[in-house]
Amino acid sequence: MTRKSLRTFRRSLALVAVAGMLGMATACGGSDAGQSQDGPVEIRFSWWGNAGRAELTTKAIQEFEAANPDIKVKPEYGDISGYFDKLATQVAANDAPDVITMGGAYPAEYANRGALLDLSKAGSALDLSKLDQGALENGQVKGTQYGVSTGANALAIVVNPAVFQAAGVSLPDDSTWTWDDFARIAGDITSKSPKGTYGTATVLTHDSLDAFARQRGESLYTQDGELGLGKDTVKEYFDFSVKLSESGAAPSASETVEKLNVSTEQTLMGMGQAGMMLTWSNSLSALSKASGAELKLLKLPGEKPTPGIWLQSSQFYTISARSKHTEAAAKLVNFLVNNESAAKIIQSDRGVPSNAGMRTAIQDLLTPTGKVEAEYIDQIGKMDFAPTYIGPTGSTAVSEITARINTEVLFKRLTPEKAAEQWLSESKAAIGK
Repeated sequence: MTRKSLRTFRRSLALVAVAGMLGMATACGGSDAGQSQDGPVEIRFSWWGNAGRAELTTKAIQEFEAANPDIKVKPEYGDISGYFDKLATQVAANDAPDVITMGGAYPAEYANRGALLDLSKAGSALDLSKLDQGALENGQVKGTQYGVSTGANALAIVVNPAVFQAAGVSLPDDSTWTWDDFARIAGDITSKSPKGTYGTATVLTHDSLDAFARQRGESLYTQDGELGLGKDTVKEYFDFSVKLSESGAAPSASETVEKLNVSTEQTLMGMGQAGMMLTWSNSLSALSKASGAELKLLKLPGEKPTPGIWLQSSQFYTISARSKHTEAAAKLVNFLVNNESAAKIIQSDRGVPSNAGMRTAIQDLLTPTGKVEAEYIDQIGKMDFAPTYIGPTGSTAVSEITARINTEVLFKRLTPEKAAEQWLSESKAAIGK
């Protein structure tokens, strides 16, 4: 989240609280009464993503409307860079879409402020009995179901074998490689490639800090909603980040900032100018299409002896607590996660389906990259890794704090040690701990 979007998010949520959303009775917020008498109801459905996702989602909506002629769906979508700015403003103005796609800690942020529907109130229109138990739990906040997982996802190193080959660098063994191996390999690729091509597309991300912590027996957050990592781990993270940039293994500080919040097509990996990129596994298809290359997925470096990886819901479908058509909204969510027609259209675009029946339905339809994603998730699912906990209220700010302080480190305005101290201080303040 950018600094601007964070300010918008906080300001908007304050307005939500003033509007009385915190205490609203969500059960009476959404009636579909009059649907048959007054003609079709219209619900709004928001998501983020590229043109390819929009095309697939539009097809799924058309299938839903054909099966539910009394419900019309108005799509609202855009790039991730402005998505949550717009959503925060809409919620504050009591103009939220009926079905809202969210990710990360956002369901907790909005649910804890009364902006999302408790899905137990959706009735028989929404059947969650066929979803994997882990996927169900990922959508819960303090034991209450607010989100429905769109599919499973995991951190991965996306690699472009063509870039490796052109540089004369061998692909690593992802069952044994370390972070030092990652830095060395990335540096080799940069030094042996044309100017503008790098070994790794970015320096580290907020998600890789979480993995760093888990590989050290810690965690970003504890079950009680506190920070679960110490200063040494955060310092190591910033040390490694600046090492990648200074060595040329990753882009310079200025280039890194330029590439923040860009579309898939504008990333270095998407432009075919990177050997590796740490990102989420379900981005493989979009990155492959953008780059025109046959990309692969590798496990994170440093996974032995303690795995830092985890399975996470790629995204969540949520329903606004202020929706006037909760039954229609619930029917749409149910269709997206439980209907074979939708599954065959969307396939793995929003992660590998959390419904086993849907996984079976799409198995033979997946593109080569889709199959790679599914195989990777299956591989990760067999690993013995520590549980992960959804971020507490305020944790969306921690992502912004991480990116901002990392930028300060890259530009040499903070040492890694001072950066670690500042990160811990600001992050504790953000989550109120």
